[in-house]
Amino acid sequence: MKRHFILLAFLCALMGGMAQAQKKVSILGDSYSTFKEHVTPQRNAVWYPTDKNDVKELKQTWWQQFINNYGYTLEVNNSFSGSTICNTGYRKEDYSDRSFITRMNNLGNPDIIFIFGATNDSWAGAPIGEYRYEGWTKEELYSFRPALAYLLNGLQSLYPHAKVYYLLNSELKGVINESVYTICQRYDVPVITLYNIDKQQGHPSIAGMTAISEQIHAFLEKEAMQEEFKSLKGELQEIKSDLQEIKQLIHHTNR
Repeated sequence: MKRHFILLAFLCALMGGMAQAQKKVSILGDSYSTFKEHVTPQRNAVWYPTDKNDVKELKQTWWQQFINNYGYTLEVNNSFSGSTICNTGYRKEDYSDRSFITRMNNLGNPDIIFIFGATNDSWAGAPIGEYRYEGWTKEELYSFRPALAYLLNGLQSLYPHAKVYYLLNSELKGVINESVYTICQRYDVPVITLYNIDKQQGHPSIAGMTAISEQIHAFLEKEAMQEEFKSLKGELQEIKSDLQEIKQLIHHTNR
């Protein structure tokens, strides 16, 4: 009887959708995730709002749409316009004061972390470097591949209870995309590959922001559904095993 209740609970969850509790979301991003007076710390450079783009209100940003529409709450938005994953920025300048690997320590206590970067590494032509997963030198962190590995390793160590996702922008260099997929796979970090993102001046428009929010939600819904099916499959296997035991017991009783 107990197993029937468990099975019913799983079926109800499956049919009713994956209702989200108020999970806390932190963002480690660049200009795509900024908005004036809504980044932490507030001294971070911002790009939105601007007369170069139709995103004028906070509620139009991808992250505000996401948390408002799908039942999340914002923990920290540590985004910095123009920032790179690694310590090399535009014109080969030292960006160690604003890089993702520098800012990863300030994300609060999140349940979910969205990394939304590599756009500036791609645009600025930052050094790619080699794949390295331990023993990073200071010099190596000025290249994209070792810096990204260092970032993912650091986030998983700093926030062991948070689920980390990588948001991969559209229209980046192939070597950047390849590097993101390879390194994220190494650290078991899901990559949400964005597509058909409408942009103005290289930055998401209102339509683009909506697409980002919806694509993230669709990915998470699919992931949650797969986890539910996996759990349900396990429960059904247990029920099958119990039924087999009952069948054998009946067989022995009738002998």
